[in-house]
Amino acid sequence: MAETKKKATAEVKEEAKAEKKPAAKKAPAKKAAAPKKEAAPEAAPKAEEKKPAKKKAEVKAEPVKAKVTEAHAVARDVRVTPRKVRLVMDLVRGKSVNEALELLFHVNKAASDPVAKLIKSAAANATNNFGMAGDKLYVAEIQASDGVRMKRFEPRGKGASSPIIKRTSFMRVTVKER
Repeated sequence: MAETKKKATAEVKEEAKAEKKPAAKKAPAKKAAAPKKEAAPEAAPKAEEKKPAKKKAEVKAEPVKAKVTEAHAVARDVRVTPRKVRLVMDLVRGKSVNEALELLFHVNKAASDPVAKLIKSAAANATNNFGMAGDKLYVAEIQASDGVRMKRFEPRGKGASSPIIKRTSFMRVTVKER
C-alpha cells in the first residue's frame, strides 16, 4: 500500500506541475516586454541631444515688449442698477484719477462707492503692474452694463403675486497716462 500511496502522490505532483506550466509560459511573455523598455532609454539620449538646440532658438526669438499705456479694472455683479451707475460714471469720464475720486467722495449716490473702488483698483493696477505714474493717470473709458438679474416674487391681494427684478451692474474702467 505504501507503494500505491507514493505513486498516487507522484501523479498528483505531476498534475500540479502540468497546471503550473501555462503560468510559466506567461512569465517569458513579460520578459519579452522588458527589452522594449530597454530600447526606450536609448531613444531618450537622442531627444536630450535635440533639446539644447531648441533652447538656443528660443533665446534668439524673444520679442521686445512694447510699453503698456493703459490699465483696466472690472467689477462684476455689483448690487446697484446699471442706470444709477451710469449717472455717476458720466460725472467722472475724462477726468484725472485724483479729481474723479475727490468728486465721487462728495456725490450722494449709492453707486459712488463701487465706482470709486473700481477707479482705485485700475489706478493701482497701472502703478503696481505697469509702472505708470499715478499723478498722470486719467479715466479714459468707463462703462456699465447689465449683470445678472435676480428674480423674486412679492405676494399680492387675492392670491396673486408680482415679480421683482433685482438688477446688478457689470462695470469696466480703463485708465491711461497723459
